Parts: sequence; structure tokens; C-alpha cells
Amino acid sequence: MTSSISERITTIRASLPPSVRLIAVSKTFPAEDIRAAYAAGIRDFGENRIQEAASKQAELQDLPDITWHFIGGLQSNKAKKALELFDWIHSVDNLKLALRLNQLAEQLGVTPQVCLQVKLLPDSNKSGWSVPELLIDLSALNQCKNLQIQGLMTIPPLGLTNAEKINVFQNTYKLAQEIQAQNWSHLKMEQLSMGMSGDYQLAVVSGATMVRLGTILFGNRT
Repeated sequence: MTSSISERITTIRASLPPSVRLIAVSKTFPAEDIRAAYAAGIRDFGENRIQEAASKQAELQDLPDITWHFIGGLQSNKAKKALELFDWIHSVDNLKLALRLNQLAEQLGVTPQVCLQVKLLPDSNKSGWSVPELLIDLSALNQCKNLQIQGLMTIPPLGLTNAEKINVFQNTYKLAQEIQAQNWSHLKMEQLSMGMSGDYQLAVVSGATMVRLGTILFGNRT
């Protein structure tokens, strides 16, 4: 399995522009698979459950240069632990959570890098700001000075055609550009976290700077 992971990573990396950050989504996969990916050069790993991530991090303490990305839904009662365990949080999906993270970050003395999760299309299965909601909340988000807000994250609804997915990704890019043009003091829009195993190539041509790949690197989840 180790060589298989390594070969997949080599193939995928060769297809990505150097400017695109490859995040290996290691949720549900064991620590030894993370070690195999690490040996193949991966340093960014994504998890979506606090307890699972804590367990793996304890096993992997000898790999200190890993950057950990939280990519799942984050409840307020898990916010403190997420700040303790993760360098990046991609799934800040509402103002209440952002304010809570900002408050906790000040108490913990950390300045996490975050992405704001947006929904370009209605989707009852996913959380995130709609475009009008986000534009209203920008002023309050700009006051979250303990958070390094770096850009946007999006996940298209299931069942879209490739053309429809590209439209979602391109509109996310345009939204980031629109926000960037407003010259907020504490809101950067330099990162676009979008694209997973089934659609990352569409995301990359639409301006993604980070792709979150799991099964295409590690194989099918059991």
C-alpha cells in the first residue's frame, strides 16, 4: 500500500501547478498512511474529526513539520480544541463561529489561518455563508484580528455537471476578487480552498490555490 500511495501522489503532483497546495485528506485513514504520504513529500494533511486527529497527531509527534488542516464542520464546543490542534481551519461557516474562534485565539495566544466557507448555490447538506450573508458580515469579520482570514472555501452541491461545477468555482474566485478589491485591513482573499478528488482539475483551472484530496491519494475509504 505504501508504494501505491507514493505513486498516486507523484502522479497527482505532476498534474498540479506548483502554485497549488496539495492537502492530503487523511480522515479515516490510519497514521501509517500519513507516514507513507509524508515520505512521498506531503506536508499538509486534512482531518475532519477532533478526536481522530488528536490520536493521529500523538502517533506522529516525530514528524514536527506537518501542517494540519481542519476541513470538517466545527461546533462551537470543539472550537478551543481545534485551535490547539490545527494550523488551518477551512470550514469557518458563520459569523458566530468566527467570533468564538477569535475570542479563543486571543486567550490561547494563537493566530490560526482560516478560510470562510461559502455556498454559491443553495444546498441543505452543507453549511456556509450565502453570498449576500457574507457581504453583510465582512465588517464584523474584519474585526477578528486574532484570525488570519486568508480566503474562501467551497464545496459544490452533489449532482452538478462539470460545467455547473466550474461555474461554482469561477464564481467563488470572482467573489474573492470582489472582497479583495474592498481593501479590508484584516481580510485577505489570497487563498481558494476548492476541489476534491472528483473535481479538483476543474477547481484548479478556475483559480483554486488549495485542493483537498483523499480517496484519489489513499484509496477508497472502508
